[in-house]
Amino acid sequence: MAVKLRLMRMGKKKQPTYRLVAADARSPRDGRFIEIVGTYQPRLEPSGVIIDNEKALKWLRNGAKPSETVERLLKISGAWDEFKGTTPVAAAPAGGDA
Repeated sequence: MAVKLRLMRMGKKKQPTYRLVAADARSPRDGRFIEIVGTYQPRLEPSGVIIDNEKALKWLRNGAKPSETVERLLKISGAWDEFKGTTPVAAAPAGGDA
């Protein structure tokens, strides 16, 4: 079974919110899913991204493929960098060692 991490649309008409779910690649967008990994609320300012990084990492390590949008959200939450083994480079402080 091929598992994908993808968004599942929720909310009212013209007011979308999304669940980030692990689902079988053959199931429809809003159909059956295996596990809820997080939520995404694009209408908030700034957008609300709540992801359980432990669950996301578990699925990524077991071979789940994220959609393009989910990959961007995982980069925001930091789970993608942890999965790839890279750490974001912290900005060096301006000035000398005073």
